[in-house]
Amino acid sequence: MRKIIEDVVAAEQAKEKVEEQITEAEKKNVGMRSTKRDPTLKIAGVNDQDLERVLESLTTTIKVVGCGGAGTNTISRCFSEGINGADLIAVNTDAQHLLLTQSPYKILIGRHLTRGLGAGSLPQIGEEAAKESEQDIRDAIVPSDMVFVTCGLGGGTGTGCAPIVAQIAREAGALTIGVVTLPFCVEGQVRMDNAESGLRRLREVCDTVIVIPNDKLLDIVPNLALNAAFKVADEILMRSIKGITEMITMPGLVNLDFADLKTVMKRGGVALIGLGEAEGD
Repeated sequence: MRKIIEDVVAAEQAKEKVEEQITEAEKKNVGMRSTKRDPTLKIAGVNDQDLERVLESLTTTIKVVGCGGAGTNTISRCFSEGINGADLIAVNTDAQHLLLTQSPYKILIGRHLTRGLGAGSLPQIGEEAAKESEQDIRDAIVPSDMVFVTCGLGGGTGTGCAPIVAQIAREAGALTIGVVTLPFCVEGQVRMDNAESGLRRLREVCDTVIVIPNDKLLDIVPNLALNAAFKVADEILMRSIKGITEMITMPGLVNLDFADLKTVMKRGGVALIGLGEAEGD
């Protein structure tokens, strides 16, 4: 009997000793548990090099096409300012003006129709010139994910050419955004009528058309000379394009991607640009 009791006590002591050893081992390993890695993560995870390769393959192709005198002026301003992540294309019937335009890519449309002398403020000439050079335009803008078409409505080349350019971009599957100005009232009723007709056609072929009425500029700066007002209009066109482009090509406080922009702009209709001014702390 004594022997049995001694054996039970010895067994209990041995059990307690083993439990103490286990507890001690667990205490030593507490700090290590949080750093223990799941080996299966290596299968599902990616490294930075993989992500860089994915991003390179998913680069959004953005092109800005300036049509006519006002549109190519905007291209020159974009070139001088520098827009990250967008290709600039100048399109005109006026060879002399196109020569002075700052752009890495230029298209002289309607060579046989206008012989490089311009459209004479006739939108139908601008349209026919664009159709004559349709393949050149297509080669320049396809493929693209997003295409800006900018012009000053009311003249010949921009008003007639811009809808053709936008239609080509839209047919190629690009998100197509028109950025246009309406003429000053002092430019006459004919130019205003041409502008309204051109705007109607652009609305049919663009996902979104951003309209900037030039007369609104005079409300902001009423004493501005007309030639200076045209430069301000060019600046606003450029800032609009640059702002939208760099929303998705540059990091910001609130990051947006091309899918976000497409959700907003696809079949968006007519849009307006808001101008604000503030001072103080």
